[in-house]
This record gives sequence, structure tokens and C-alpha cells, in this order.
Amino acid sequence: MSGAINYWPLLGVAWVVIGFVLRANPVIVVVTAGLVSGLLAGKSMGELLALLGESFVSNRALLMFAMTLPTIGLLERAGLREHALRWIERWRGLTLSRLLAGYLAGRQGLSMLGLIDIAGHAQTVRPLLAPMAESAAAKPNGPISREDTQRVRALSAATDNVGRFFGEDVFLAFGAVLLIQGFYAEHGIHLEPLQIALWAIPTAIAAFVIHGVRIVFFQRALDRRTASAKSAEGADAVD
Repeated sequence: MSGAINYWPLLGVAWVVIGFVLRANPVIVVVTAGLVSGLLAGKSMGELLALLGESFVSNRALLMFAMTLPTIGLLERAGLREHALRWIERWRGLTLSRLLAGYLAGRQGLSMLGLIDIAGHAQTVRPLLAPMAESAAAKPNGPISREDTQRVRALSAATDNVGRFFGEDVFLAFGAVLLIQGFYAEHGIHLEPLQIALWAIPTAIAAFVIHGVRIVFFQRALDRRTASAKSAEGADAVD
């Protein structure tokens, strides 16, 4: 029927979901999903290859991220994580909440200046922040459980996400700010990027306070769990 919507290209989304569930190579999953969606949309293989080539050339700056991973791997093999752990141990007054709150403030401040890629999950969270947070979490009551270790890592990643997401909207030249400006302009409302950025500041402050409170509550709960587990071990040893 003329004008009917073709839903078959949406199978590419299902392809991505299945590929990630099966833990297949992400690059292969995404590229093949694009080919599946394109073929089901009526594109020829030549058109799809041309589109992939154009996308690669226009986003070649993303290759910098591909170079980040082997660099981080070499640093970790040279003992980056171990150095981070020893560095944290020398800071006697540094707790998990202080570490993550300080990182959140720095991440958010840099994002407000447009330096959103100076930190991130690959560059700082996995090789530095996560092991430092694990060490800080273990300082009060000794080693933490495997489950709590995963929670600390997740909180470290969440801290990076909150700092970037709610900080970048304050930067005038950020794409989301310009998108908001264009949307309002289409509806006859003229706003300067500075106005939009200024209105993002209260949201950024609220996000910092809310996530900071979450970090404090998390550390208190973690300390209680760790202390209880240590007391239980001591009681079992006495028995």
C-alpha cells in the first residue's frame, strides 16, 4: 500500500540487542546491524558502503578514542593501578565520599569549560578512579566484599556520568545548547546561548548536591556492612 511505513529496518535494533546479549564483538554487531537495516530499507550494498565510508571520514576524530585503549592498557601493565592504590593509602584523611565528591566537582567544572573528553570511563574511571575508590572504601574496616566492590565501581562510573552530563550543558558551544536554541527559534522564541547556559547552572548545582548526598549515604551503608561482616567473622573465630 502506498505510503505505508516500512518497519523492517527496525530489525537492526533487535540485531544490536541480541549481539550485545551474546557478548559479540561490538564493532561487528553495530556494523552488521547497520547493513541489515540499510538492506531492509531498500538500500543497495554500494550505497551502504559509501555511507559507511562517508561516516568514517567525517568522524575520523573518533580514532583518538581507539588509540586511548591500548595506551591505557600499556600503563596498566606498567603498574598504573598499583601506583594509584599506593597513592591513596598515603592520604590518611581521604575517604570514599571525599574522593568521589572531589572527582565530581572537577569533572563538572571541566565539562562547564567544554573539556568533556579530558576524563571519562576509559581514560580515568577504569584505570584510576575505580581502583582508588576501592582502596578508599577498604581503608576504614578492611577489604570489602566482591558485591560491594562492584557497587563501588558502578558508583565511580555514575559519578563521571553525572559530572559530565550536568556540566556540559553550561558550556555555550555545546551541541545540546545550540539544539535547544534552534528548537525555540523555530517556534518564534529567540534565546541566546548564554541565557540557556545560565539556566543550566541551577540544575548542575542541584545534581552535584543530590549525587553528593547519594555518595555519603552509600559510604555509610558500606561501612555498616563491612563492619558487620568483620564482627561476624570475629565471632565465628571465637566460637
